[in-house]
Amino acid sequence: MRGKWARGIVPRNFYWIIKDRLAVCERPGGFGENHRRVRRQEEIIWLRENGFDVVVSLLASEHNLHSYDELEVEWAQVPFNGAEDGVDRLNGVFAEFTSLLDAGKRIVLHRDELGEVICGLVAAYLLWRGLVPTGPRAVAIAEQLLERQVGSAGRQIVELVAAGHEVDPSEVVG
Repeated sequence: MRGKWARGIVPRNFYWIIKDRLAVCERPGGFGENHRRVRRQEEIIWLRENGFDVVVSLLASEHNLHSYDELEVEWAQVPFNGAEDGVDRLNGVFAEFTSLLDAGKRIVLHRDELGEVICGLVAAYLLWRGLVPTGPRAVAIAEQLLERQVGSAGRQIVELVAAGHEVDPSEVVG
């Protein structure tokens, strides 16, 4: 039997969005002054040992991406800064997620922290993918899943999708 540390530790603020398919978390190891190399390694080990196929970094910087290579974890860099990136960039980000998920990959998304951008991105993706019928419903579900409120910056991301993508409730998956 392998030791406890060989299995790694759960990344901070880890939440399932689509059970066993899509999750979110804080950047492995933390960010800023709180970043710890050993913690980063243990959290990446946990992701690997728990069957995640791809870690998706939503950050523009390449900080610590080499750590995934060192621990033999596939990664993708799909930068997204928020609503100011625009609807075309948002659609591109969602196309990347969908491509990975449709290929059967189990993915985890991260930014430095689990804040406004990732909360809004989760809600917007649920709407974009047709899993919920309206922007307000997508926000409510994201708030439940992530145990935090989606503020104005996150709601602006949802609005990018909602403006041209309200789904007929009869078309909602599941």
